[in-house]
Amino acid sequence: MYINMEDKKEIRIIILQRGWIYIGEYYQDGDNCRLEKAKVIRRWGTTRSIGQLAIEGKQEGTVLDEAGTVRFHQLTVVATIDCDISKWEL
Repeated sequence: MYINMEDKKEIRIIILQRGWIYIGEYYQDGDNCRLEKAKVIRRWGTTRSIGQLAIEGKQEGTVLDEAGTVRFHQLTVVATIDCDISKWEL
């Protein structure tokens, strides 16, 4: 059976300890996590909180800074928000 890996890709907003907020392609292997094509969300630019980014994608006032690949331990995660992959091109 063929599985298209693009169908398995997850875009997530990750809130880490110390207030770091990233978005990117999410992968997890045991306790080790990583975001590829990651960006720091410096300014949400939304009118309805950070969830609006997950549902609607980048807004006019959103500011994202390139971060490359971000690796972190699962225990440093405060929260994750699943994003509509059709609204994000990283």
